[in-house]
Amino acid sequence: MDDFDDLETSSKKELIEKIESLQEEIDLVREEKSKAKSNLMWKVRKLEKDKVLIENEKIRLERETKSLRSEVERFRSPPLVLATITEVLDENRMTVKSSTGPSFLVNYSRFLDEKLLIPGSRVALNQQTFGIVEVLPSEKDANVSGMEIEAKPDVTYDQIGGLEDQIVEVKETVELPLKEPELFEKIGIDPPKGILLYGPPGTGKTLLAKAVANETNATFIKIVASEFVKKYIGEGARLVREVFDLAKEKAPAIIFIDELDAVAAKRLKSSTSGDREVQRTLMQLLAELDGFESRGDIGIIGATNRPDILDPALLRPGRFDRFIEVPLPNKDGRKEILKIHTKRMALDEEADIDFLTDLTDGLSGADLKAVCTEAGMFAIREKRDKVTVADFMDAVDKVMDSEHDEEFKKEAGVMFG
Repeated sequence: MDDFDDLETSSKKELIEKIESLQEEIDLVREEKSKAKSNLMWKVRKLEKDKVLIENEKIRLERETKSLRSEVERFRSPPLVLATITEVLDENRMTVKSSTGPSFLVNYSRFLDEKLLIPGSRVALNQQTFGIVEVLPSEKDANVSGMEIEAKPDVTYDQIGGLEDQIVEVKETVELPLKEPELFEKIGIDPPKGILLYGPPGTGKTLLAKAVANETNATFIKIVASEFVKKYIGEGARLVREVFDLAKEKAPAIIFIDELDAVAAKRLKSSTSGDREVQRTLMQLLAELDGFESRGDIGIIGATNRPDILDPALLRPGRFDRFIEVPLPNKDGRKEILKIHTKRMALDEEADIDFLTDLTDGLSGADLKAVCTEAGMFAIREKRDKVTVADFMDAVDKVMDSEHDEEFKKEAGVMFG
């Protein structure tokens, strides 16, 4: 301390400045150390997060690798052979016919449902042992599956006018066997299996079928007969067979075949392969309608505009048991049809249904609906809110155009679709 006091004043100042400078350096080093520590801690936390992300990515990649390896192994596995069961011999063995041609006596896996292993079932065979390893669903054309009507039509018998007798016959033939089969058992007769609706175009044949589909709980399968006509040999017959197989699976069922004359025309000597293929399709249809096997709870409704050209084999009892004519409506029928179609129309007070009935003599039900539609269009054209008698008269003139009729009369033997 004495030495410090003995120092000169200038020396004291220099020493104090050095001490202060050293203190500043120490503070600066401490600050840098603190920043470096914070920076290192942030980097450590970031590395820990990156580690977690990398571990999750590793787990995902391992799962994907495992999935890809299993997919590769699946592709490496040999293909299975398709076959059809022909006969069940005992609890362990059965005979199958392979898609490649030959038949085999094979065993089957115990893990398979034995109820599905019946003659006719499609199965998959191991390529080496030919053992049955899987039961496949029955093969069906996608077009056949689309023929089943899922949503019921909104047509009821109340919307069909002038066909009271025909409605009674349809109910007796189609609905009664499905709803009250015990009545036929008491009497001791088999219910009719099929009806044929015939008559001019537009008289309500398809409308009757729609009403049947609406009233019954049975599966309704609709097909136009021209869909049975295919290009290659055997395809039309296969389609017919699959339609009836679908009906048997969905029984009770109703099959509605519209425009039946497309495949059921009289068989004549023909040299064209197309006609011969149509005849093969017809023979398959005849076999399905009344063949060796019973149809079960399957009703058939056919519709045609040309009953005169149908093949006689189709018209015999056992295939179509009832023939229901759907003629052009008479006066009372036209009146009922006009009442149905004008029920929702805003009619003028002078619009008389009886007068319109006399005015529309010779028109079919479809023509009468067209008359009501045209009359409404004439009123809309004039910006009126009611339909007058004059509108109906103009509509009748348009539908019953004499020049239009003469144009058809010039074509002899025209076939209506």
